[in-house]
Amino acid sequence: MGRKSVTEGRRWKPGLVIGFILAAVVLLAVGANAHLVHLATTTQPECVPHLKSMNEADGAFRAAKSAC
Repeated sequence: MGRKSVTEGRRWKPGLVIGFILAAVVLLAVGANAHLVHLATTTQPECVPHLKSMNEADGAFRAAKSAC
């Protein structure tokens, strides 16, 4: 009669480990997307200098509809 070790009957099943890893990855992706949506809806980028009229310089870009 040998003694069984405490952890002998408590081995992790591979399916359970994979399930925990997949759940963690999904939660991480959902959290990152929620953070990006929050930033996109609550911040306003600063205005940058740009051409105001079409004829200021050749080959330069201007804002289609300036918010500044």
